Amino acid sequence: MIFLQQMARTGLVLAALSLGACNTPALFKAGGYSNPRVAARVERAYEARDACLSKNAAPTSGEPDVANVARAVSLSCMPETNQLIAVTNPYQDPKVTAAIMADNDAKALRYVRLARGEGSN
Repeated sequence: MIFLQQMARTGLVLAALSLGACNTPALFKAGGYSNPRVAARVERAYEARDACLSKNAAPTSGEPDVANVARAVSLSCMPETNQLIAVTNPYQDPKVTAAIMADNDAKALRYVRLARGEGSN
C-alpha cells in the first residue's frame, strides 16, 4: 500500500515536471535564465546528473526491490545533484530544491527500470 502511494506521488511529480519541461529553452527564459552562459551551465549540470544516474543504474541481481536500488543510485549521485541545485537555485528556494530532489529520485527509478529491462525510453 505504501509503495503504491509512493509510486502515485512520484507519478504526480513527474507529470508536473514533464509538463513544465515541454520547451526547454523557454523554460530557462521563464526561470530567469535568459543569459546563455547561465543556461549552458544549467544544461551541463543536468547532463552531468543524468549521466551519473544512468551510469550507476547498472542492472543488479542482488537487490530485487527496484525502489531500494533507485534510492541508492540517487544517493550515489548527490554531488552532481547538489551542483545542479546550486546552479539552478542560487537563492536557495526550498520548493526548487524539493522539486529537483523529486526529479532526481524519479529519474533514478526510471534509469534502474531501464537497466533491468522493465521499461521503455
